[in-house]
Amino acid sequence: MGIIQRLFCRAGAKECAAEGQADGGQSKKYNRAKGARGERLAVKYLKGQGYKILKRNWRNPFGEVDIIASLGDTVAFIEVKLRTSDDFGTPSQAVNSARMRRYINAARCYFSGREMDCTVRFDIIEVEGGKVNHIISAFEA
Repeated sequence: MGIIQRLFCRAGAKECAAEGQADGGQSKKYNRAKGARGERLAVKYLKGQGYKILKRNWRNPFGEVDIIASLGDTVAFIEVKLRTSDDFGTPSQAVNSARMRRYINAARCYFSGREMDCTVRFDIIEVEGGKVNHIISAFEA
């Protein structure tokens, strides 16, 4: 994203959405590809730490959960945030209260109708410059 586009996007979400449409959806495609790259790095990291990946990009009535993973008797609902620059703050700063609520509701949805005795956790994985920062228990229900 060039400097002019970044300055334009700081004007507001509606303008950014219009900008994404003006370029034929190329910005959306780029962001999806970037997000997929971040999720691949996060999955590789989690597997290296001994996690079992239960779901990726799990869609539910409340949105999408990037990764659901387990380690022992803990199930983690993980939001992956990738940044190529810190112009808009750290990746974890992009996880607002609305996103947290969606993850909490998604967890309730995931466990409805299932009998599981486990601890539930909400994590954020930041990916910046190919480096992974795993924030365990980033927020609580």
